Amino acid sequence: MQFFKVKTVEETFALIQEHIPEIREVETRTLEEALHCILAEPIVAAENVPGFDRSTVDGYAVFAKDTYGSSESMPGFLTVAGEVEMGKEAGAPLSRGEAIYVPTGGMVPPGSDSVLMIEHCEEIGGLLNTYRQVAPGENIIRAGEDIKEGEVLLEAGTKLRPQEIGALASLGISKVNVYRKIKAAYLSTGDEIVPYETESLKVGQVRDINYLTVAGLAKGWGVETIYGGITADDYDIFAAKARELYEQADILILSGGSSVGAKDYTTEVIQSLGEPGVFVHGISIKPGKPTILAVANGKPVIGLPGHPASAMIIFRLFGEKIIKQRQGERHGKKPERLFARSTKNIPSAPGRSDYIRVRLFEKEGEWWADPIIGKSGLITTLVKSDGIVEIQSEKEGILQGELVPVIASK
Repeated sequence: MQFFKVKTVEETFALIQEHIPEIREVETRTLEEALHCILAEPIVAAENVPGFDRSTVDGYAVFAKDTYGSSESMPGFLTVAGEVEMGKEAGAPLSRGEAIYVPTGGMVPPGSDSVLMIEHCEEIGGLLNTYRQVAPGENIIRAGEDIKEGEVLLEAGTKLRPQEIGALASLGISKVNVYRKIKAAYLSTGDEIVPYETESLKVGQVRDINYLTVAGLAKGWGVETIYGGITADDYDIFAAKARELYEQADILILSGGSSVGAKDYTTEVIQSLGEPGVFVHGISIKPGKPTILAVANGKPVIGLPGHPASAMIIFRLFGEKIIKQRQGERHGKKPERLFARSTKNIPSAPGRSDYIRVRLFEKEGEWWADPIIGKSGLITTLVKSDGIVEIQSEKEGILQGELVPVIASK
């Protein structure tokens, strides 16, 4: 067969980078509507955050020098000169030898250079007994220390998570220009596949769970999904349904029929959708070798293996990369990886990247990864797993106790 020329994981990522085009349509959204969207332009701060020096604790604004040498056994003494009310401007500047009460988040009086926590002092009859010394700048956030006027807060291509939304709100920004959200259409193939709601299975039938798992991942990445149902192993029916979904979406995902069996029409159907067509058919990876990646007239098409475990792992690795690139994300979070020690020796074939499902647990301050033994098509191995150990193609396995990278489950 002219296809099924296996690529390495590294080659596959490079080809995705080369072939997948971005969505460039821009729309304006309110912050409430912009969660998980991708910024189409950089955000430059028009003001300082905070806009004034503020206290991070309940305490007394002081000059740090006035507290030097203070201790429980030999306290210092300062004159209490008033207090700052929350949400109001501080009054007169602080003078040496004085202290002014400031609540958490309150404005620090001009002149003071630190705040002494209320737990470390005691006011008695207008005098403040100081039981601890503070350093200049202690317990104060200076104006512009969080966000400085004129700085680029967020680059174009940044995915707006809750923390980015909060930062924008702190600047008084209520609307942002973002790339429009992408849609992914999903279609399951196979004579043996039936809707997951089917209560009683006939011999040889399998419930379609891949849509729920794959779509669940896509939704978590901010993608709207369209379910195209299940199509039989008939070229004309398959091609017609794939074309219909292709026209509705920005990415087409096909599950099943990606290998080289006599009734696997996925490659032919994908080639019929448009040029240039398939650029990956087969990846040197376990599980998930019979994976197809293509671009048809600018739209990515993903052919996933039919096994649920393989489909999830492949989509987690390559589907996320395709989606991020398609929606213009260039400054997003790196894949969530942690390092853990393997509880067992894990063999691996050289020249192939292996992804082994593991259970994570903590022992004596370290993470440990316990391999979950089971065939690649078993669904329960996914349920029991907390992540996937990555064994790169140049390795021949890992040893018990070896520190290994783990892609954490989301």
